[in-house]
Amino acid sequence: MSKKQIMSPLPGTFYRKPSPDSENFKNDGDSVEIDDVVGLAEVMKSFHEIKSTVSGGKIQFLIEDGDAIMPGQVIAEVE
Repeated sequence: MSKKQIMSPLPGTFYRKPSPDSENFKNDGDSVEIDDVVGLAEVMKSFHEIKSTVSGGKIQFLIEDGDAIMPGQVIAEVE
């Protein structure tokens, strides 16, 4: 089965949840639909939603919460 990729549209810092006390937008193994929010990119103190451009089951994140990201970097793969 081929894997689809979710890539970062922006440079910045990647966060998997909307605030430190919140649950992750998505966890490894969750299914994902197009336009589901999978994380946030913080760019110069502004937060931008990162939405999935693919749908499928079992998302697997390839980077950790708080990691630096670059445009086009693969954030997660979806089966």
